[in-house]
Amino acid sequence: MGTVNRRLLKQGERIRVMIVDDSAVIRRLVTRALEQDPMLQVVGSAPNGAIGLQRIPELDPHVVTLDIEMPDMNGLEMLRIIRRDHPLLRVIMLSTLTERGAAITVEALTLGADDYVTKVSQGGSFAGSMSNLQEEMIPKIKQFFRSPEQNGPAQGEVSAYGLAKAFDSEGFLALQNKTRPKVLLLGVSTGGPTALSCILPQLPADFPLPVLVVQHMPPLFTRLLAERLNSSCPLSVEEASQGCRVESGKVLIAPGDFHMMVALNAGSVQVCLDQSPRQNFCRPAVDALFVSAAQVYGGAVLAGVLTGMGQDGLRGAGVLKARGATILAQDEASSVVWGMPGAVVKAGFSDCVLPLNRVGAEIVRISGRA
Repeated sequence: MGTVNRRLLKQGERIRVMIVDDSAVIRRLVTRALEQDPMLQVVGSAPNGAIGLQRIPELDPHVVTLDIEMPDMNGLEMLRIIRRDHPLLRVIMLSTLTERGAAITVEALTLGADDYVTKVSQGGSFAGSMSNLQEEMIPKIKQFFRSPEQNGPAQGEVSAYGLAKAFDSEGFLALQNKTRPKVLLLGVSTGGPTALSCILPQLPADFPLPVLVVQHMPPLFTRLLAERLNSSCPLSVEEASQGCRVESGKVLIAPGDFHMMVALNAGSVQVCLDQSPRQNFCRPAVDALFVSAAQVYGGAVLAGVLTGMGQDGLRGAGVLKARGATILAQDEASSVVWGMPGAVVKAGFSDCVLPLNRVGAEIVRISGRA
């Protein structure tokens, strides 16, 4: 699936949202929650995917909120058609915190859904449910757009500058003065499952580095993401556990609600998990992993900061950069949201800025160089 930059709204333009859900109660609740924000406009709704698809041309939404379980055409079926016929349309899934709901949501995210929110229980109070929806959904909708007031210098110019200074005449990242990496770190948020599904399958079975991944997700979702990636990758992919060894041939994904760090213990590097305060409003946080890796590996780190909202990973990338590590950043054009990688690029911490479809090959090349 291709991704797009944050859409620039015209002066006075509101973000147009269509709600697709078979529950009239949920449709009304989401409508009331979103219309409290002056930047958002609910332009219509539909009780299932088939009717929703019919209404897209007439309603012309910027964003669709999409339920999973619906009659006639469910959310996954509608998502596949949206990605084929309306590639610029943003899709936010409404997920239940059940094993089945989480598994389907992870599948939707790897199929190209842009983000998800937790579906409210119909048994709770209307006011409480609406407050929870506003707190979670409104920022996730707004992350895909910028107002005219936010329209600064073109981000493409930043990316082009990063590429120009990072690559040699043959188009390869110039790393003559870099320490050979001993570990690969990846930090990602919004759009992460799609990005990881692109990058990790490109790493061969004999990939020489251990891989540590922080993906902003809650408990259960991270385990299901690891299981899904494990089925498509030459390397073993699993959710990290306390004390597990960091070794080549293995991809470890930080478990939801735990920071994942590394530490030396009896000559081997092991995972340390804790529930210390959130960093950048996140747990797991990319910064927690990056900073601990700098302490253990020094500059012998290859780190990638991929698509995601916010600035998690910025501080850690700065610490790694100061130790001499190699930092890759995903470019804006291929990011669902260019928040995390954009912050690293603008701070001057990235050694190169790459489209998603080149990240995997560059990782393999850097890790295997003599």
